[in-house]
Amino acid sequence: MFQSGFSSLTGGGILAVLVTVLLTWLFYAVTLHLAATFFIGDVPSQLAAKAAVAPALVSLILQRWGVESGIVSADLGVLVVLVLTMLADGIAISYTYRLSTRSTAPLVALHLAFAAVLGFALNNIFDLV
Repeated sequence: MFQSGFSSLTGGGILAVLVTVLLTWLFYAVTLHLAATFFIGDVPSQLAAKAAVAPALVSLILQRWGVESGIVSADLGVLVVLVLTMLADGIAISYTYRLSTRSTAPLVALHLAFAAVLGFALNNIFDLV
């Protein structure tokens, strides 16, 4: 639904795809920076911007060519997208913030929590879905 709103605005072409990718990247970067600041302390926001590229691209690609194309069922697809997005998030966070696996796991969980809360709030405010 989020993409279709921009498709009508931008014509559904490459501009719609770019806007969707940029907004998803921004959303993940903001929520990751909030989670990292809460978990680690004062960290540069550039680290969140670097790490947010991976989960943004993985989630969008899997939603488009995994769930919507019918490779997996919609119910199972949500779980697959969530798990693989969190895995990509964990790898990107571990690499970007130079954290061990033991420190990365709670930050990934916190990032998921921040993204879920902010996502639900934005959905309620803007009635996206």
